[in-house]
Amino acid sequence: MELKEWLAKAAQSILDQDEASAREIATKALEDGMDPVEMIHHGFAAGIRKMGDLFDRGEVFLPGLIIASDAMVAAVEILEAALPRGQQQKNLGVIVIGTVEGDIHDIGKGIMVTMLRVHGYEVHDLGRDVPIEDFVKKAREVNADVIGSSAMMTTTQIGQKKLEEALKKAGLRDRVKTMVGGAVATDHWAKRIGADFFGETPADTIDKLQRILN
Repeated sequence: MELKEWLAKAAQSILDQDEASAREIATKALEDGMDPVEMIHHGFAAGIRKMGDLFDRGEVFLPGLIIASDAMVAAVEILEAALPRGQQQKNLGVIVIGTVEGDIHDIGKGIMVTMLRVHGYEVHDLGRDVPIEDFVKKAREVNADVIGSSAMMTTTQIGQKKLEEALKKAGLRDRVKTMVGGAVATDHWAKRIGADFFGETPADTIDKLQRILN
């Protein structure tokens, strides 16, 4: 089978949300002599980008996106294992992310974490109800490029502003980019508190990250 056909099959396995198929395609494509990098970037990644677009338009729902993301991760693990160490994908940036203190909602944040990892970022997920000092400590520990905070309620949204202030006090704000997300966050809010950007959807966030880090 030619590369074009393998790429189409790879993308379709993600759109079908079929992890078993994605694993099988990744394995058989390698056996057929296909380039792992081509399979990742122009096959499986093409499928997850399409899924992201469908999710943004409301044509695919959260459970489907989670399953597709898991299938993508499984396939990429197989393909990356076949690459020489020097050719394995380098992470595009180090991201610390969490839901601010007092807020226990983290489904949307969890999806964002998965999508970021799929797209090549090293992500440190602090979970939910995260104290401000934990964001700062982790960012320093891993030499983060970006710190992302999620807030789903107006009562916890102020935590995102406090994070900006804490980063300045710690002398880290000039070294990291900050992004805000969550149901109550907006572009206006990001600008008001001094964050670098607001991530409205996974696709929007990834696009902005690529531009701001490059």
